[in-house]
Amino acid sequence: MKRFYIPFSLFLLLAFKGVAIDLLPTKLLESKLILIPHWVFVFLVLIAIFYDEESTHASIIYSAIFGLLIDIVYTDILGVYMFSYAVGIYIVYVLKKLLHTNFFVTIILTIVGISISEILISIIYSVIGITYLNVDEYVMYRLIPTILSNVIFVIILYPLAKRHLMQWRDYVK
Repeated sequence: MKRFYIPFSLFLLLAFKGVAIDLLPTKLLESKLILIPHWVFVFLVLIAIFYDEESTHASIIYSAIFGLLIDIVYTDILGVYMFSYAVGIYIVYVLKKLLHTNFFVTIILTIVGISISEILISIIYSVIGITYLNVDEYVMYRLIPTILSNVIFVIILYPLAKRHLMQWRDYVK
């Protein structure tokens, strides 16, 4: 049963992503800021840090699967989130081997991963011709607010997820 906790948690975060924007104050929604809740990605970063070991790659596999689910549910083009999430989590997975895992490293790896995936998503959408923001507007109105909102989420999620992911990792052994 414990093997299903991670996919179930990711599925719940995927479902809550749809209502996340409705929880924000209307003044924030009426501004130029674009906040993208990458809650699934944040949990995948925590999986990469606290669940995956040297020989396991669960976070990368889950990133491709749930990236595709995000594409199916929330976007019109398949593969954008699947590709960007998988690349972002792979880079986080590689960087975690170089760094000592603690709270601050988790925040830094979350920022790096979200930045990479957000930039990849925007590049792909720009190449396809769906959206276009100049670099200044993109950084000010989308990238920085998205990073800050997701860092707040990782600060909230970190204490709960760390303990559970380490327990689940030990259970699978």
